[in-house]
Amino acid sequence: MLKEAFSYVLYFYSLLHQTVFPCSFPELLPVTSVNRQQYLGKWYFKAAVSHREADIHKFKALDNVVFTMEETGNNTLLLTGHMRIGDDCVKQTWTYHVHTGREDMELEGRPQRKNLLWSGKWAKCQDCIIFQEVEPPLNESGTVDSLNRHMLYARQKDNAEMVTTFLENAACSNMHASVRPRQEKEFCA
Repeated sequence: MLKEAFSYVLYFYSLLHQTVFPCSFPELLPVTSVNRQQYLGKWYFKAAVSHREADIHKFKALDNVVFTMEETGNNTLLLTGHMRIGDDCVKQTWTYHVHTGREDMELEGRPQRKNLLWSGKWAKCQDCIIFQEVEPPLNESGTVDSLNRHMLYARQKDNAEMVTTFLENAACSNMHASVRPRQEKEFCA
């Protein structure tokens, strides 16, 4: 009886909290209509969030990451990442294709993955971008995406306030799994 009453109190509290302090949601930037030139250049990886730890576990090994985005023509973007893992530098490249009539980008070799761009306003950062990766359930009867994570990228190396805002907004949307690179070592080039 006491447990049931307590659960009702928590339920009504969460409804009241959502009414007084509603969650904010990121603004989608459809890649076919956005000025891609403004997103070219250097980006620092600041944080990743998800509903599940499994979606972000690979980021835990990273000390820091810097990416360079360039347009190679024919609606193709090349993303080059320089990742610091321990004392080692790892370079990796991803190729994204922008298709007419789609709001997302297609990652070469992963056509089932949706790659969405969101405004950095969700982190209260004009010089930020949020990148979301979503993959459908592993089988047709599945109801949960097999991958769904949001990653925050910024033009500047340091700004703890934007990361805090990003994590708070993500938590409000029930994305409690999060990771931030330690940034204790020199960035790779």
